[in-house]
Amino acid sequence: MAIDEQVELLKQGPQAWNTWRARYPEAAVDLSHGALRSLALEGVDLSGADLTGADLRGADLSSASLVRARLEGANLFKAIIRGADLNEADVRGVLFLQCSQLESARNWQSAYRDEDLACGAAIPGR
Repeated sequence: MAIDEQVELLKQGPQAWNTWRARYPEAAVDLSHGALRSLALEGVDLSGADLTGADLRGADLSSASLVRARLEGANLFKAIIRGADLNEADVRGVLFLQCSQLESARNWQSAYRDEDLACGAAIPGR
């Protein structure tokens, strides 16, 4: 599925997206540089997704699975990631991510992140 098609499917909401992910679990998810601003993405399965440079300003990613997702250079200005699973996610170079925001996510300590996002926990090597 092409990036534009994936963005359009994601805009249909978490249920449509998660149904597609369950049906095609091996499909590559490429949302890099995608326009995802202000989307309601609570509980979406974005595990392993390429979100490099994505515009996620104001998006609600509460309880989303971002396990092993690549978020380098993504814009998270006013994004909500409370309860999102960041296990082994790559958040290096993410724009407008703060410790208070990061610490509201699950497994944030295992995320690959910049020194300014150490937030009192060791940063895993990659």
